[in-house]
Amino acid sequence: MTERPRIALIGNRSSTTPAHACLDAFVPSLDADVDWVPSETITGPDSLGGYSGLWVIPGSPYASKDGVLLAIRLARETGIPYLGTCGGFQHALIEYARNVLGLSQADDVQYDPEAETPLITALCCSLVGETAPLYLSDGSRLASVFAHAEETVETFHCKYGLNPDYVDLIEQSSLVISGWDAEKAPRAIEIVDHPFFIGTLFQPELSSSPGSIHPLIEAFVAAAARHAETSARATTP
Repeated sequence: MTERPRIALIGNRSSTTPAHACLDAFVPSLDADVDWVPSETITGPDSLGGYSGLWVIPGSPYASKDGVLLAIRLARETGIPYLGTCGGFQHALIEYARNVLGLSQADDVQYDPEAETPLITALCCSLVGETAPLYLSDGSRLASVFAHAEETVETFHCKYGLNPDYVDLIEQSSLVISGWDAEKAPRAIEIVDHPFFIGTLFQPELSSSPGSIHPLIEAFVAAAARHAETSARATTP
C-alpha cells in the first residue's frame, strides 16, 4: 500500500494571490496530508521534519526569504521531492546559485533593487494573467509529465524571472533548464539526479480544480508518496 504523504505548502497565504484561492479549492482532493507552512516559521531542518514533499508556492517576496531558501536547500541536498511554482522557481535558482555556483550575493531585485548579483529581475513583458506556449526539453522529467510532448500551453501570473545575463552560467551547470518560452527564455528547471526537483515559472495551481489536477502536481504528489513509503520502510524494524 502506498504511504500517504505529508506535503508542506511553503509561503505566506494572501487573499491577493490568485494561486492561493485555487489551492484552497483543490488541495483537499489530493491524496496527501497538506499543511500551509509560513516562511517565517522555517528556522532549520526540524521545522520541516516529517514532510515527504516540499512545495514553495507563488507569492514572493516572502516574509522570510531565508526560510524559503533553507527549505529548498533541504530538499535539494536530502532528496525530498520539491516543487517550486513561480516564486518557488525563482528562489530555487537563487539557492542553487548561492550554494552550488558560488554566487553568494545572488538575489531577487524584489528584495534588493540594488542587488550585487541580480539573478532574478523584472521580465521584459509581464506575464500576469497570461497563457503562453511552453517548449519542453527532450528527455527531461518535465517532458515526461506531459507524456513526452514537445510543447504545452501553461498559465502564468508573474512579473519576474531569471536575468538573461545568467542563463549561460545556469546552462553550464548541472541544473537543467527544461522549459522555454517562444523567445527561448527559461521557464522551468530541474535537477536530473534528484528523485523529483522541478521549478516552474508557470503556475499549475491556476489550471487545477478538485476534479482536474494539473499533471505536474499529480507527479509531485506521486513522488512525495514514493518518498514517504521509502522512509517508512527504512524505519520499520
